[in-house]
Amino acid sequence: MEVLQVDGRINRKKLAISILIPVIGGSITGWIANKNAQEKYKKLKQPSFSPPGAVFPIVWTALYATMGIAKYRVDQKMKNMRNGSSPAGPLYDLQLGLNFLWSFLFFRWGLRGTALLEISLMLACIALTAYEFQQVDKTAGVLMIPYVGWVTFALGLNYAVWKLNK
Repeated sequence: MEVLQVDGRINRKKLAISILIPVIGGSITGWIANKNAQEKYKKLKQPSFSPPGAVFPIVWTALYATMGIAKYRVDQKMKNMRNGSSPAGPLYDLQLGLNFLWSFLFFRWGLRGTALLEISLMLACIALTAYEFQQVDKTAGVLMIPYVGWVTFALGLNYAVWKLNK
């Protein structure tokens, strides 16, 4: 698969780590944050565009894997650059931390208004990350586009649930 190759090579260990950090981190965060919270969530009024609950783990796993591949590509490209300086890495870490925090705010602690503010900040960080990734590796930037789209949708969903259940 060409998308996994950077400069004609694949570092399987670094690729696996880059994918597993968001996938496992997101799975653990989701499990802890959603533990005993789903019953409360099901009782909330939902907007008409709310997808079935089974969609979320599938979409998030795919997005986490894709962002991990993008991160891998950027890391590999940065390693090969003479001036390997970019805000891409710290921005990626920040958006991933905000991503994990959101589940706690929204589900675990029921702070849907605070979660709305936080997801707005998270979306801005994701967009900046995608931009910085694109500056280093065009494919990495493109790989972040579905994530930007999904979080934009999630922001709208967060807003609607917050408004319907004030």
